Amino acid sequence: MQSQAIPSASPSETETEAILFVRDLIRIRSVNTGDPRTIGDGEAVAAAYIRDRLSEVGLASTYIEPAPGRGNVVCRIKGSDNDQPALILHAHLDVVPADETEWSVPPFAGEIKDGMLYGRGAVDMKNMAGLMVALARSLARDRFIPKRDIIFMWFSDEENGSVYGSQWLTEKERHLFDGASEAISEVGGFSITLPNGKRAYPLATAEKGVARMKLTARGTAGHGALINGDNALTRLAAAVERIGTHKFPIHRTPHLNALIEGLEKLLGKKFDDERLDEQLDELGFFSSTIRASLRNTANPTMLNGGYKRNVIPSTAEAVIDGRVLPGTKDEFVKQVTEIVGPGTDIEWTFGWTTESPVEGPLMDKMRAAIEAEDPEGTVIPYLLPGGTDNKLLSKIGINGYGFVPMKVPADFDLWGLFHAVDECIPVDALTFGARVLGRLLRDS
Repeated sequence: MQSQAIPSASPSETETEAILFVRDLIRIRSVNTGDPRTIGDGEAVAAAYIRDRLSEVGLASTYIEPAPGRGNVVCRIKGSDNDQPALILHAHLDVVPADETEWSVPPFAGEIKDGMLYGRGAVDMKNMAGLMVALARSLARDRFIPKRDIIFMWFSDEENGSVYGSQWLTEKERHLFDGASEAISEVGGFSITLPNGKRAYPLATAEKGVARMKLTARGTAGHGALINGDNALTRLAAAVERIGTHKFPIHRTPHLNALIEGLEKLLGKKFDDERLDEQLDELGFFSSTIRASLRNTANPTMLNGGYKRNVIPSTAEAVIDGRVLPGTKDEFVKQVTEIVGPGTDIEWTFGWTTESPVEGPLMDKMRAAIEAEDPEGTVIPYLLPGGTDNKLLSKIGINGYGFVPMKVPADFDLWGLFHAVDECIPVDALTFGARVLGRLLRDS
């Protein structure tokens, strides 16, 4: 499969280094199992690698290891205008596990095959981590002074709650973020090809928040051979079925409105709320991401009940993974409570939603950087149904955007490669990203 991107006649030093650094980082097994006994020191090794590459070109950095093996690196390049707020670029160094028996190539070898770079983290998100190292080195080599401070941050632990990464730094090392107002990271900036052949680059301007529930149904314990009209398992099963099949209403957030407006211009057609789900099917593999951003969702993920096959238990439990749009938490809680019904308790755990402006100077610069490298490409805002480290930065007042610019072939489902077997990225998508982000930083 060949990328549609048109590379320059000869890759620049920055582009060549970007490929090298992404490959090297993939080869470092910074696997986050979520279990301190098995995580190891991969994040620290990756962070030290980055610190050393920065040092080679005279860039000072701060290395922080909140717990053994959980490394983070921060490098600030001073700007010429102290009145301008700083811009952050950040990436996480940890990756999810990979079962090597399922892969067609070794997941930690960084192999390049048929123009594709394979490996765990090629998409999520050692691609951005490597690009950032190359870009920081490029600025240093050229002795380029940006208008505003540029802060490069490489975090650990994003794949397991960010406790030893962005959460630790925003809480314990707040000074590292001084003066910053905006941040760029995952998930967005990847090209999608629309049915009419036009190319769009969805850019995340908001993120849903977590609203997890533990349902506990209560009933009367008894013998499995007897009729029981107060069965906790039956009550729980009915509640889980109701919530799992419920279709919550569409919410027209500013981010959805901006997305729909952009798609209407590109496709030359109107989108109707009554037919929106059906119309989104035309977008192919990107439709599932957008569909989840239309409304609040609640998906049953775990069930637990009973302790013996002939005993009716007095309690049964279920876990529901809920995701809420900005500004809808109270409405969602009310709706879920009504759906679940009486006789079942709900224990809530909430995360944060994030929202950033869909228009503004940084958005304009990101659009311009894409258009300079892909004149036929159009940036469109969207709302990410998942979550990133941008959530933690938003808690200290920093607006976050998902923008890892990658121009990929029309049939390349980059969105489906997060945490997937044979995770890979076109090599020329990396060089495209280096050029776009390089333009952006030098214009910021």
